[in-house]
Amino acid sequence: MITIHTQPSAAPVIQALRNIGYNAQTAIADIVDNSIDAKAGYIHLEFEYDTGNSYIRIEDNGLGMSETELQQAMTIGSKDPREMRAKEELGRFGMGLKTASFSMGKRLCIISKKNGIISERCWDLDYVSHRNEWILYKSIPIEVRNRIGEIKGDSGTVVFLDRLDRFCGFGTYKVLKKDSYFSKVKRIHKYLEMVFHMMLEKGLLITINGNTLYPWNPFLEGNPRRIEGEEQKIKVNKNLIKITPYVMPHPSTFNQKDYKYAGGIKGWHDQQGFYIYRGDRMVSFGDWFGMFPKDVSSELVRIKIEFSNEADGDWKIDVKKSSISIPDDASVDLQSIAKYYRQMSQDIMLYRTKASRAGDRIKGGLNTWEIATDDINSSFLLNRTHPLLTEIFKSIDSEARKKINVYLKLVELGSPNNLLKTANGVKKENLHIDEKSKKLIIDYAKILFSTGIDIGIEKISETISMLSGFENIEISSIKTIIEKEVNSFG
Repeated sequence: MITIHTQPSAAPVIQALRNIGYNAQTAIADIVDNSIDAKAGYIHLEFEYDTGNSYIRIEDNGLGMSETELQQAMTIGSKDPREMRAKEELGRFGMGLKTASFSMGKRLCIISKKNGIISERCWDLDYVSHRNEWILYKSIPIEVRNRIGEIKGDSGTVVFLDRLDRFCGFGTYKVLKKDSYFSKVKRIHKYLEMVFHMMLEKGLLITINGNTLYPWNPFLEGNPRRIEGEEQKIKVNKNLIKITPYVMPHPSTFNQKDYKYAGGIKGWHDQQGFYIYRGDRMVSFGDWFGMFPKDVSSELVRIKIEFSNEADGDWKIDVKKSSISIPDDASVDLQSIAKYYRQMSQDIMLYRTKASRAGDRIKGGLNTWEIATDDINSSFLLNRTHPLLTEIFKSIDSEARKKINVYLKLVELGSPNNLLKTANGVKKENLHIDEKSKKLIIDYAKILFSTGIDIGIEKISETISMLSGFENIEISSIKTIIEKEVNSFG
């Protein structure tokens, strides 16, 4: 078979790599991964603002690279993702350092020291595009040398990015203003505190412009009110997955400052869901992966999932290490676990304390609402034994008590949660109306007419038809019942 060697054109490929899907936070995190793989204990990030000529400098005290190793590190696709790697290694494709850097700026310069010997390389994308060749500079340009600095320790690496067209508008008419630039840096700061929180907890030191990063633990480690579920382990393709569910405390247990901090970078509503870790590094967070909607009652649930880099193929982790897919063999187990703890969150949100089950109903004591549930769904009921309501009933006659009870039943039926559970809004003219519903329609109409309020039968029928339990009944059917059974209407 005759073959021919074909090399892809550099200019279009470079532009494609720049659009792989990074944002500033994920790009910086991917570069930091390389420092961690180099066994760095200290990583310093510097974001310098100089109108359009700003730069990003990332220095670490890791093992450093020889000239051969640096050349490999600067080569596109320098690793085969199928090869065996160290258990804790974060890199996968040999793409992250370059693609992350290119997503922010047009020039990437690196100096590295190993065994006292300094090596350097530089990608200049404008030059690559102009020549349409994969040409890598062996030395740092003169205008960069004073800004990139020196490696003071025995070993380490400095990554230097400038011509930041994608990060802050270099060479464009939309250069970021200083306040916007540092607001972006602040978001990166918070993101790294979350993504690398396990490593920071173990002693890794990361600073940004001299400010130390402190771990943001999404599971509120040390909070005595959080609930830690039973750790479970499952296997997918012989690879172990560890699952630990957590339910956060009710919002009322926090002061305003702590509540906002515990909400994380997205806020309480969007931080709910699965938190997926590859080794000690978070790769996905705040996502139910289509299994459930995000709702207020589930805001307290955060489920930790851990796997090693051996399972990358199962989870379809991408180059950015920020997008994954749940393995089919794990989805049923995860859905079952999440369902249980979402219900627990709902109980806590409703009653402000860990509820106790009594048969099929969870009672809230002094709370105004209870939840009635079965194997399929649940509905909210007013607490008819509330001490305040009991005292009111003691002070009124039976007729007034009857009217209040009818009204309370209508409040239950018309509660937003119960209304949202309506499965089908199609009206059916000949739908059978049970005696209980029929009696409620009659009682409601009688009470409204007896008040003397000027409300027509059409309006009453329309109102009832919108309540949960009556949503499938034609308005004309409700109107017929009222006309037939209620004598005193106007």
